[in-house]
Amino acid sequence: MAEIDALGAAFGSQTANSQTSLANNFEMFLTLLTEQMKAQDPLNPLDSTEFVNQLVNFSSVEQEIRSNQNLESLISIQAASAQGAAVGFIGREATVGSPDASLTEGSAEWTYVMPENSQGTLLSVQDSSGRTVATFEGEATTGTHTFEWNGEDQTGNAMNDGIYTLEISAVNGDGVPIQPDILTTARVTGVDFSGSEVVVELDGIFVRLSSVRSLREAGAI
Repeated sequence: MAEIDALGAAFGSQTANSQTSLANNFEMFLTLLTEQMKAQDPLNPLDSTEFVNQLVNFSSVEQEIRSNQNLESLISIQAASAQGAAVGFIGREATVGSPDASLTEGSAEWTYVMPENSQGTLLSVQDSSGRTVATFEGEATTGTHTFEWNGEDQTGNAMNDGIYTLEISAVNGDGVPIQPDILTTARVTGVDFSGSEVVVELDGIFVRLSSVRSLREAGAI
């Protein structure tokens, strides 16, 4: 959505420059036309066709600039509307497309969607440094599956609360890698408008607004 802001700013700058350029060119055109009309031979007047064509061209450009101004206004309205909607996310639970999930009090949960059956699915949980702390056998069938991790590493030691990443390795019957869609659900705790796109914060996880798949009231089933 902040991309919309940037687009609007670009349109605004281009439109303003175009208006200035058009005004300067049109003023010069009128000056030349006036001077040529003053200097023309009354018995052999200049052909006015070219001047008429120039006026038509100026009119067409002016209409295009006005269209850009209208588009700029629509982009600004859309950006403001999207920002207002994003603020309304705070306090609600959002399901987002992200491999990251927050381990809290010994529990972290992901949902993953297998687009087709696999020969085998390996789930790897990684810490913030990218180190694999635990691996599990995942579901091999097509469809949506839930994976809940108890926060223990491969040797049974409890890991510290924090953000962990789920990596899934799977291949189909032809040995071609499968790319499951990984989702996580968490409460929205903040919204950031400072970057090139609005970023939503979910208990320490930061995702783009476009990654939000669904939204519901906190605690709703």
